[in-house]
Amino acid sequence: MNWNHVSLKQKQESVLFFFVDAAHFVHGAFLGYIWCFMRLFIPSPSGRKRFNVLAALDAVSKEIITVTNETYINAESVCQLLAEIAKLGLEKPITLVLDNARYQKCALVQNYAAELNIELLYLPSYSPHLNLIERLWKFVRKECLYSEYYEKFPEFKQAIDNCIKNAHTEHEDELETLLSWNFQSFKNVKISTI
Repeated sequence: MNWNHVSLKQKQESVLFFFVDAAHFVHGAFLGYIWCFMRLFIPSPSGRKRFNVLAALDAVSKEIITVTNETYINAESVCQLLAEIAKLGLEKPITLVLDNARYQKCALVQNYAAELNIELLYLPSYSPHLNLIERLWKFVRKECLYSEYYEKFPEFKQAIDNCIKNAHTEHEDELETLLSWNFQSFKNVKISTI
């Protein structure tokens, strides 16, 4: 099948697409926007504890598969996510849409994906707008972190984890529009040199 002339919806009938990316949430204040006549102060915890989430978003069902840690996302984390996806026992071929992070393009990840019969599709450089899961990260920050204070790190992690795990059921309508397959493309673009 020539993928260049087939839409994502047509491809989805024969292949399952997962959009993959990592988010690194730092335990601190995430400021939101409010209008008020008096100054408001939001407490912020000290330190730089991070909650790292590597996730795969099913392009159709909007279900999310995650691998989390408090250290770093690396090639082993990606392999762990590949194993989680393989455990689902899906019958259709699987394609993961990823950015060009080094830990996602290394030989370890590519060999393990080939072993599991999972195709890796890398986006062009500097194109996060083509990765649906980037919209999910923005939603998670808005939904559970903006203008919220979590005194303890476990509370912070739990809020993020709950938001991600329940997003496809509790926020189904909102995610349906947010995670639509509408991507802006530019055809026959004229470039002017100045």
